[in-house]
Amino acid sequence: MKIYTTLILCLLFSIPVWAQLQTKDTSSEKVAYGIASFYSKNLDSTRTATGEIFLNSKMTAASNHFKLNSWVRVTNLRNGKSVIVRINDRMHKRMVLRGRVVDLSRSAAEKLNFISSGLVRVKVVLVPPGTTE
Repeated sequence: MKIYTTLILCLLFSIPVWAQLQTKDTSSEKVAYGIASFYSKNLDSTRTATGEIFLNSKMTAASNHFKLNSWVRVTNLRNGKSVIVRINDRMHKRMVLRGRVVDLSRSAAEKLNFISSGLVRVKVVLVPPGTTE
């Protein structure tokens, strides 16, 4: 009985995560909705999944929903601001379980204007390499 109760509680607590993360994949567009966070200043100069050195001053991000070295437009759903970033790292599995779809560099988070709140609901759309606007 205790095992069933634990299983039911685990399922109930994971429903909000499933509700927050919605990924739409059509032939021409891949879109993910969820929560964005940003890297700590302490992670500057660490290696990313692509092998490069991470710098918070660059327009990069970590995501498990898009391929490495792909380019995405991240839009803050509160204020409509958006940025283009390159995916150069992966997020920890715990972040994904919490509904995170992208972890941005500090400079990208500043442009989206959510440094003070720490987290924000976003829309992430795959864009062609080299897209600037």
